[in-house]
Order: sequence, then structure tokens, then C-alpha cells
Amino acid sequence: MRASLAATSILAALLTGGAALAQAPTAPPPRIGYVDLQRVLVRSQPGVAARAQLEREKAQMQREMDSKKQEVDKLREDLEKKGSLLTADTRREREETLERKRRDTARLADDFQRDLARKEQQALFRLQQDLVGVIERLGKQRGYYMILERRGAVVLYAAPDADLTDEVIRAYDQEAATKGKK
Repeated sequence: MRASLAATSILAALLTGGAALAQAPTAPPPRIGYVDLQRVLVRSQPGVAARAQLEREKAQMQREMDSKKQEVDKLREDLEKKGSLLTADTRREREETLERKRRDTARLADDFQRDLARKEQQALFRLQQDLVGVIERLGKQRGYYMILERRGAVVLYAAPDADLTDEVIRAYDQEAATKGKK
């Protein structure tokens, strides 16, 4: 009988301990979200403003290039029309001037392209730096374990609930508006 009582006590303890373990609160699964940075850059106010600024600079460069091309075209047309009437030395001199203007225009176009690419990279870097701070704050406030970039990470499946992009855009716009008021 004693053995039976001991076995019953052990069984009761195991059952109670097991029940206690089963009833113990479990930690919620870690929250993981993702952000489509490309969409943030396209739709956020700072992203739109940066693109608009780059477009203005590009338009200014294009106007300057158009002006230089018109100069070259005018010199070429003038040389074609009056070339046969010019002395050999004068013709050679104007051809050299035309060629020099063409080279200068080509160099200017290359310089503009490099300058624009550099400015785009700088703007993208500044925007991404700002976004990292916004995303970190949002992740900490909302209790996320990890936030991935949609296109950079290999995300085979992502529930729409995990997409934080619109929230990041709102937070980024709000932060940009606050900075603009200061």
C-alpha cells in the first residue's frame, strides 16, 4: 500500500508539475517586419523633395548643354556655308575651334553626368541614414525583434501585416516636417 501511495504521490506531482508547466505563460513569438525602402524613397516627402531637387539640377545642366550644343552647331553651319570662301589658314583655324568646342562640350557632358551621379548617391545616402534612425525608433517602440529590407533580404513569404513601409513613410514624413519647422 505504501508503494502504491508513493507512486500516486509521484504521479500527482508529475501531473501537477506538468500542468504548471503547461499553464506557464509563454513569451510571444518575436515580431519581424519588413520595409520596402524603394517605396519609402519614392513616396516620402523627403524622398520626393530630394528627387525634385535633383531634377531641377538636371534641368539646369541640360539647359547649359543645349546652349553649348547650339554654339557648336552654329560654328559647324557657319563653317559649312562660308568654308569655301575662307583662306586655308582661316578655315583650318575655324575647324580647330569647332573641334575644340566639340571636345569641351563632350567633357562638360561627362562632368555633368558624374556630378549628377555623385549628387544622387549623396542624397540617397542622407535619406538612408535618416531612415535607419526612423526604422530603429519604430522597431523599438513597436517591439520588433527584427526589421528587414524587402528587396535586399531574401523574403520568400511575408504577411501583409509585417509590412511596415507605410508606417515608416508616415514617421519619416512627420520627422521631416518637425525638422523643417526648427
